Amino acid sequence: MADSMGRRLAGRYEVRSLIGRGGMAEVHLGFDTRLSRVVAIKMLRSDLARDSVFQARFRREAQSAASLNHANIVAVYDTGEEMLTGPEGRAISVPYIVMEYVEGHTVKELLADGTPVPINEAVAIVSGVLGALEYSHSQHLVHRDIKPGNIMLTNDGKVKVMDFGIARAITDSQATMTQTNAVVGTAQYLSPEQARGEQVDARSDLYSTGVVLFELLTGRPPFTGDSAVAVAYQHVQQLPPTPSSITPDVPEALDRVVMKALAKDRTDRYTSAASMLADLMRASRGGHVNAPAVAVWADTVPMAAANVANSQPTQTLPPAVASPSNATTTFAPVATQELEEEPEKKSKKGIIAALVVVALLLMSGIWYALSHASSDKEMVAVPDNLIGMTQAEAKSAVESVGLVFAISNETVASDEIEEGKVAKTDPPSGNQVEVGSTVTAKLSSGAESVVIPDNLVGMSPDAAKQAIEALGLVYEQTADPVASADVEEGKVAQVNPSVGSKVKKGSTVKVSLSSGPKSVEVPDVTGMTQDQAREALAAKGLTVGSVQVSDDPSQKEGLVISTNPAAGTSVNKETAVTLTVSSGKITIPSGLVGYDQAYVVQTLQELGLRTSVAEQYSNSLEAGGVLALNPTEGSVVAQGSTVNLTVSKGPQPAPPNPNNSGQANSGS
Repeated sequence: MADSMGRRLAGRYEVRSLIGRGGMAEVHLGFDTRLSRVVAIKMLRSDLARDSVFQARFRREAQSAASLNHANIVAVYDTGEEMLTGPEGRAISVPYIVMEYVEGHTVKELLADGTPVPINEAVAIVSGVLGALEYSHSQHLVHRDIKPGNIMLTNDGKVKVMDFGIARAITDSQATMTQTNAVVGTAQYLSPEQARGEQVDARSDLYSTGVVLFELLTGRPPFTGDSAVAVAYQHVQQLPPTPSSITPDVPEALDRVVMKALAKDRTDRYTSAASMLADLMRASRGGHVNAPAVAVWADTVPMAAANVANSQPTQTLPPAVASPSNATTTFAPVATQELEEEPEKKSKKGIIAALVVVALLLMSGIWYALSHASSDKEMVAVPDNLIGMTQAEAKSAVESVGLVFAISNETVASDEIEEGKVAKTDPPSGNQVEVGSTVTAKLSSGAESVVIPDNLVGMSPDAAKQAIEALGLVYEQTADPVASADVEEGKVAQVNPSVGSKVKKGSTVKVSLSSGPKSVEVPDVTGMTQDQAREALAAKGLTVGSVQVSDDPSQKEGLVISTNPAAGTSVNKETAVTLTVSSGKITIPSGLVGYDQAYVVQTLQELGLRTSVAEQYSNSLEAGGVLALNPTEGSVVAQGSTVNLTVSKGPQPAPPNPNNSGQANSGS
């Protein structure tokens, strides 16, 4: 488009240097003179402008992308059509799209050396992609070309999905990958249904995202081949390897997530980007994932070859487009299947900077001329540089051309304009109005609101920080943990504002970690040493209070007999528990003297004491009764000591009568 350079589209967009060219469109560096910002301008090639098919496709891209407003999607600012002079000198209507100019690099450049990225970084990138897809799918749009070349990483670490050039409505019955007898997309990232030319849905995007995750974890895509047809055939027919088979440090949970995303049958994949994101976050935290074991997929590969090699769409499948130069550090948001970026020369940045300066000087000169026009003119133009000004700056500019400045009570949400600065004026900039007219400004209320995710509770601090910052919010961890019976200690237990709340981007989200349950049960430490009991109590968040000593035949000296509060009692954390330990001593009971020997022996043995028995005659106690104990009753003795019993033999028998004995003898 030879005459595009130096033109101004819609009276505000300066078309500058060509920064990308592809099969359908050209992308130029541009400058929005109204908002004083650099933009990317995508224009349909002039040689295709008369083709109704390409016209329709380009307009569909504009409509699709313009309807999306998400932090992880390259923004579309404006669309339109411009009458330009074609190669044959004839006037043609050329559609264009004005987009966010993103500074950073693509994931394709990140993977250019074939080296896997750290697992945490891979998870963060794919989380951003899934966030974008969840939003676009909620708007009933399927991207259809998710690949590393369409994923930008900004200089401040944000993920941006770009190029909805072949996006189609989910409800469109014609939303297959075939267009003009060709399969649209990049072979290495096609879903099986795309390769077969079938109708696609949101699950096709999740398959492509799974391919991207595989490549991030391993440094290579799951399928490679000599041709696009060969690669597409593998997507349909062959089971991919697990990431861990290539990069051993990939955990098994991530293997499961990848393999579920890459299921041949779309009904076996994740049902939504949100469900895949939830599983991915659980896998990154080492938690349980919903994806089945890897071995399950061995039986899911189709038995018969699909009509990949025989179908018309596949016959015309073009080979994958070569990667742009790795030297590119500033990238316009356009599809790699459409554009081949020209290498950036060292002088380009200097030229761009010079053009910006010249443009600003020209704008300043025009403003000065307008503001100092002869006072006898009845009409003046509303200054065209009010957007983005402070109130004071806008007031000065408006009043300098003889107009009255006013502030509206209404505000306008804006991702580009700082809160409190002018976002919109009535009449708009450039309008001719009478001197003395009022220009009413609406101020920016800042970025649009976002919803606090409902899955933050239970996350690790690192995962929660990542999720919060991905929404454009500020993460702040409170100093004091909060008790929670449901959330594991050290995980997120509470957020403020609460989950589900709508807040402005840039707002601070305060996160409180769990200290575990507020109350715990006193463990049973009976029979433990004091040191063992102390450790067991500490594990429950309890402490040892006083230690009491008591005689107890059931426990050896120094072992715990009981606790106060008793074992099984629910108490608050940090409660001091009193220990009662065995003294190792036994007090000989009183009242045993006079009882039968068998009873006394049994009683002493139950106390862990031994006994010995000595007998003696007693006229006071019948035979078998205990006369005395040594040590005596009430004495304190060591466990296992011997108590000597003196047991009655009964009255001593009378000695024999000698006289009776003699009489008997004499009688005999």
